[in-house]
Amino acid sequence: MNRHLVSPHFVALAGTVVLWASAFPAIRVGVDGLGLAALSFLRLAVAAVALLVVAPLAGVRLPRGRDLPLICLCGLSGMTAYQILLNWGEIHVEAGTASLLIAVAPVFSVLLAGVFLSEPLTRNVVAGSVIALAGTAVVTLAEGFAGFSLASLVVLAAAVVQGVYHFASKPLLRHYSGLEVATYAMLAGTVFALPLLPTTVGAVTDASAGALWAAVFLGLLPSALGFVIWGYAVARLPMAASTAALYLVPPVALLVSFVWLGETPHPLELLGGAVSVAGVVLINRHKATAADPEAEAEHGAPEPAAPSAAARPSP
Repeated sequence: MNRHLVSPHFVALAGTVVLWASAFPAIRVGVDGLGLAALSFLRLAVAAVALLVVAPLAGVRLPRGRDLPLICLCGLSGMTAYQILLNWGEIHVEAGTASLLIAVAPVFSVLLAGVFLSEPLTRNVVAGSVIALAGTAVVTLAEGFAGFSLASLVVLAAAVVQGVYHFASKPLLRHYSGLEVATYAMLAGTVFALPLLPTTVGAVTDASAGALWAAVFLGLLPSALGFVIWGYAVARLPMAASTAALYLVPPVALLVSFVWLGETPHPLELLGGAVSVAGVVLINRHKATAADPEAEAEHGAPEPAAPSAAARPSP
């Protein structure tokens, strides 16, 4: 067996993919038992507490005062708004389908960077964006116009705000590590989600054990641990390998959703998802070519959401 494939770096990368992919079916379980507001707040709060515990051990620094507006934007978009929109969408959209729609988030971050950060919109970027959005259209209309719903647009809105997180976190990543940015954003997102706390208290008292465990799982593993091991992996692996691994999140999410929830995706959804990923691959091919090797060596590869982040952060 290739020693590189069992190295801690690749194990961390593979673990990130599995954790972020498993978040989509876990959301379905959690939102059914807790409701939209409670699941959104609990996941953020659990993740924020976990990252606060890790922060001193990981050398997380206090942010500079002048960076607080950007941190607040990251928290509001990539954490609070993303959680609420994705959880809302998954009330009606299957977990695997949601993962295919969220995969298009990098398109929006690239387009925002082109408009506001004056990053070049090359032919590869434009073509990749068009291809990815076309694939998304196929996913949303896989079952015909009768199967199209507001929930699909809500999940796409989650992809847009995840793209905003990518865009807003980029200037921060010049001064902070990916883990630091994720920690700041998670804490800010939890603060913005505080209006959901009264509803959360009421929902928790009536929730099933399965729903509560789903919320704890989402906060501790895909959100908190996912960012920690992702940061560990991207700091030690080439950017191309890290980015390529994220393309595996939708297919792994489809597999986990099939095993966990018995969801079977429509063949056109699979086709549209493949087209979307191909468009994102084309965009990232340009980004990898244009990346600054010295900056990557100093700070590691750029952090995707979470999501994440995140990616996605992460999902």
